[in-house]
Amino acid sequence: MSLKRLRLTAAGFMVPIMLTQPSVASAAEVKILCSNGLKAVVEELVPQFEQATTHKVVITYGVAAALKRQIEAGEPFDVAVLTPPLIDDLIKQRKIASDTRMVVARSAIALAIRVGAKKPDIRTTDALERTLLESQSIALAREGASGLFFGELVERLGLEAALKSKVMLTSGGPEVAASVARGEAQLGVLPVSEILPVPGVEVLGTFPEGLQGYVVMVAGASSGTRQGAAVKELMTFLMGPGALPVLTKRGMER
Repeated sequence: MSLKRLRLTAAGFMVPIMLTQPSVASAAEVKILCSNGLKAVVEELVPQFEQATTHKVVITYGVAAALKRQIEAGEPFDVAVLTPPLIDDLIKQRKIASDTRMVVARSAIALAIRVGAKKPDIRTTDALERTLLESQSIALAREGASGLFFGELVERLGLEAALKSKVMLTSGGPEVAASVARGEAQLGVLPVSEILPVPGVEVLGTFPEGLQGYVVMVAGASSGTRQGAAVKELMTFLMGPGALPVLTKRGMER
């Protein structure tokens, strides 16, 4: 074989080899500011995304309202996962690109109880009212969507004054679950997705028909992101069919 033909043959083998190798140059670091409501799902899906791509994902979890304040204060980010009103307000402020807004999933709001504790009835409105009035303490996240829902619910039921002394306000969902697990609070109000991962705590039940509420998680990309391609890959991955089993397992639904 001539030297010229050898070079051409070698080049022919090199092309497919190069095309099948991951592109290190295309790897990006994507920063997510994520509400605690989707934490369990993101913790499971992100390692799968990183393994399937060359990208690195850095995540900050917290109460959605607090994360929004960080964004408004200039915190750099590529993707935010918050509740709908907060995302929509950030779109109005042009901090999130409107054409990237997508609803990821929702989780039913429920009452959490310590594992092994006696389980009172909350299946009907009357039973729920009795349980709330007879409870010793109820933990809520001060700025969490579930806490806001519960505040509106007890006002609707006319129980605001009766329950005022029982309510324990915490800084976020993790503190609500921890206070129930330690026995400091008899009940906690959280999305199912924030109850299931916590040892020592279980779901007492969701709220009766006609009273049920949901925490909806919405994602959006920063208007100023420089990782547009990687962000699009990540958001497509979160919305893909492979995410559905994880969502279901973690107490969420499309």
